[in-house]
Amino acid sequence: MPTYGVRGLAVAGASAVGAATLCYLLTALFPLVGVRMARSAAEQLDRDVLLGAVLVEVLFTLPYLLALLTAGTLVVIWTWRARKNLDAFPGAVPSLSPAWSIAGWLVPFANLVVPARVLADLLRNSVWQRRQSWLVGVWWVSWLVFLIGDRFVAQAQQQRYDRLTELPRNDAEFGTYVRYYEEALAPRLVPALACLVAGIAFVVLIRRISAAQQDRLARAVPAWPGQPAWPGQSAWPGQPGGPGHPDRPASVASVPPAPSATSAQIPPGRGGTIGA
Repeated sequence: MPTYGVRGLAVAGASAVGAATLCYLLTALFPLVGVRMARSAAEQLDRDVLLGAVLVEVLFTLPYLLALLTAGTLVVIWTWRARKNLDAFPGAVPSLSPAWSIAGWLVPFANLVVPARVLADLLRNSVWQRRQSWLVGVWWVSWLVFLIGDRFVAQAQQQRYDRLTELPRNDAEFGTYVRYYEEALAPRLVPALACLVAGIAFVVLIRRISAAQQDRLARAVPAWPGQPAWPGQSAWPGQPGGPGHPDRPASVASVPPAPSATSAQIPPGRGGTIGA
C-alpha cells in the first residue's frame, strides 16, 4: 500500500493553525483599540479618526483571513495523507473512507460531524492510546463554539453598527461610536477563548498523530529490499515474526533456503529445459 510522509506537512499545518489563532485573537481584541480611537474622535469631533478605526480593523482582519485560508488548505491535505496511511497499517480499522477526509471539511452540515470522526480514527489507529481520545472531543466542541459564536457575534455587531449615524456631527452622535466599541469586546471573548482552545488542541493532535505515523513508517522499511518472506517469517526486521525479533519461533529461523531454479537438477532419463 502507498504511504505518505506527513512530518513536513504537519509542521507547516500546525504553524498555519497557530498563526490563524493568533490573528483571530488580535481581531477579537480590536475593540480595545477602537474605543480609544472613538474617544479621540469624540473629543476632536473628527470623523476621519472614526474612518481610521474602520481601516485599522480591516488591517487586523486581512492577515487572519489569509492565515485561515492557508491553514485550511494545509489541514485538508494533511488529513487526507494521514488517512491514506491508515490503509497501509496492519490492524488499523478506520470507520470512514479517505474521501471523507476531504469532503468532511467542505460538505455543509457534514462538516459539523465528519472531521471529528476522521480525527478520532487517525488518533486511535496511529497513536494506539485510547485515553487520548478526549483530546478530539475538546478540540471539536471548542471549534463548534468558535464557529457558531463568531457568526452570531459578527451578525449582531454588524446590525448595531448599521444603526450608527453615518456622519456624526455632535457629542451625542460621536458618543454612540464610543459605546459601540465599549460593548463590542465582551461578546467576542467567548469565541476568542474557544478559538484559543481549539487551536492549541488541534496543534497537539497534528503533532501526535504525525509523530506516531512517521515512527511507524520508519520502522516498516525493510532492511533487505526484495528479500522473500517464508510462511511465518516477516521480511521486516524487528517486527513480530521477523528476523531479529525476540518472539520469532526458532523453527522459523531454521528453515533452509529454497533451492534456486539454476541449481535444480533434472531427473535422469527426462529431457527438457527449466525456464527463468
